[in-house]
Amino acid sequence: MLEICLLGTGGMMPLPYRWLTSLMARVHGKSILIDCGEGTQIAMKEKGWSPKPIDVICFTHYHADHISGLPGMLLTMGNAERTEPLLLVGPKGLSRVVGALRVIAPELPFEIECMEITEPEQSFAFGDFRIEAFRVNHNVVCYGYSIAVDRIGKFQVDKAMGLGIDRRYWNRLQKGETIELDGKVYTPDMVLGEARKGLKVTYCTDTRPTEGIVRNAAGADLFICEGMYGEPEKKEKAKENKHMTFYEAAELAKRAGVAKMWLTHYSPSLVRAEDYMRDVKKIFPRAEAGKDGKSVDLMFEED
Repeated sequence: MLEICLLGTGGMMPLPYRWLTSLMARVHGKSILIDCGEGTQIAMKEKGWSPKPIDVICFTHYHADHISGLPGMLLTMGNAERTEPLLLVGPKGLSRVVGALRVIAPELPFEIECMEITEPEQSFAFGDFRIEAFRVNHNVVCYGYSIAVDRIGKFQVDKAMGLGIDRRYWNRLQKGETIELDGKVYTPDMVLGEARKGLKVTYCTDTRPTEGIVRNAAGADLFICEGMYGEPEKKEKAKENKHMTFYEAAELAKRAGVAKMWLTHYSPSLVRAEDYMRDVKKIFPRAEAGKDGKSVDLMFEED
């Protein structure tokens, strides 16, 4: 299962009715946060989730509405007596930016590791899930992210029995271990079927449409994409500021063949995103207007 919560949906500044864009994901006991603008930890508390167990924080880019909440988040983690190391992932310059922000959060009871993205597309493995970063097109270096959860093939009892493997070793093989017994080596592929469909969520914001987004979002169970402007007449403004309209986001979702799309990162001038969804759904019927706290539990397909 992959738990997803869109903590906030606003761009540029937090509003009384809309927090800044941020995503929280939980998978197999790990918690991932993408972006941490001002007020993110309040949005998290409204959801009922705690920042203490966050394992990874990814940043799309270093504009204030995506990272200015980090010092407060770190201090809250420290006050909760966190001691486990925290991994931060982001574009080049991450160590410098985090160092500057930590002037107001200098003493923490846990270590911070910064991992900078150095390629146009880069994957980070965390056991049975991956975080895949891909470059998008904003007026500063900016990345989108996919969280992908792989799913191994079903354990083939008949194969294990045919090979004469004792039952006590089946679980270890199923978990990916290689077993050596009586001079013979048994690998997981000898007893597992073909890999099954996993889960994938793709998140991108602060960008113009790109082919890289289509390619990286392809087949996603959920595509969370910026829609800065719902008003069709603001397309030129979107181009000028390197953002997207609702309709451009819907075209990307359609081309990528995603199962569902949520819009996010709304302009402060946009009051009711729902007012524009009728025309958006003409392009991509499975589009939804994101809202603060909007959540979903994505499940593996039944065999």
